[in-house]
This record gives sequence, structure tokens and C-alpha cells, in this order.
Amino acid sequence: MPDTTPPALAETIGTALTIAAEAGGNAEDRAQVRAITDAMIRLLAGVPLHSDGQLTVKSLAAEAQLKRHILTHKHTGLKDLFYALVRSQDHRPQIAQRLTEDNERLREQLASLRKQHRELKERHATFARVIHVLEAENAELRQSQARVVHAFPRHRNPDAGPKPA
Repeated sequence: MPDTTPPALAETIGTALTIAAEAGGNAEDRAQVRAITDAMIRLLAGVPLHSDGQLTVKSLAAEAQLKRHILTHKHTGLKDLFYALVRSQDHRPQIAQRLTEDNERLREQLASLRKQHRELKERHATFARVIHVLEAENAELRQSQARVVHAFPRHRNPDAGPKPA
């Protein structure tokens, strides 16, 4: 039983279109059809190489590395096929879903870091106040206990001589 997911469906249809294009048309048309169908597959699978991954004709043209008017004027059947496949896709592309999840995770991390930063700033302010109070108390203690200490000279008795060992 064939896989009916949009990327598999796009690949199957793309192969059929490429075979049909090879039967007629010039080499440039065949190359464009192949590029467009390959780009469809990548976009629908959520693994773009050359675009932002959005499911639009602009992104499809960028992914195929072709000008947009080639899709909107020359290969309109491929454009219509792409939009039909996009409509049949019942979920967002994987890349968009991953980006949304990453964005949410980063927002939560940012909120956590901001909270931590606020707490550290508060702690810093508390420590600064404590240090200021301790410095003031230390200065006050030094002033209150400021006394001059005089060292008394040792008086030696000259007659005593050296102490016996």
C-alpha cells in the first residue's frame, strides 16, 4: 500500500509529472519541473534547503531556485498541485512546528533568566547594605577604642651580667 502522506504523495505526483514532461517539452522545461517537484517534496516534508519553509508559492519558487513568475505563469499546474497538497496536509510543516516549540522553550528560558537576574540584583543590593553597615560599625569601633599604646623600655641591670645558662 503506497504512503499517502503529502511528501510521499508529492514525490509520486512529481515523478509522474517528470516522466510526462520528459515525453515532451524542452530540456529547460524538464529541469524546471524536476526542480519544482523536488522543492515541493522538501517543503512538504519540512526540510527546506533554500527557503524559509513556508508553504507558499514564493517559498516554493525560492526552494526550487526559480523566479516566482515561472510558477505563476508557466507551470500553473504545478502551482495548483502544490496548493492542493498543502490543503490536504492536516498538520503544520515539521520545521514550523519545531521553530514554534524552540521559540516557546526560549521564551520560558528567558523568563526564568530574567527572574533569576532580578533575584540576584536584590541579593546584591542587600549585600551592599550589609557591607556599608559593617564598614560604618568598624570605623566607629576603631574610633572608640583609639588609644595610644606606649611600649615601655626594658631596663636591664648592667651589673647583673649575662644570665647563666
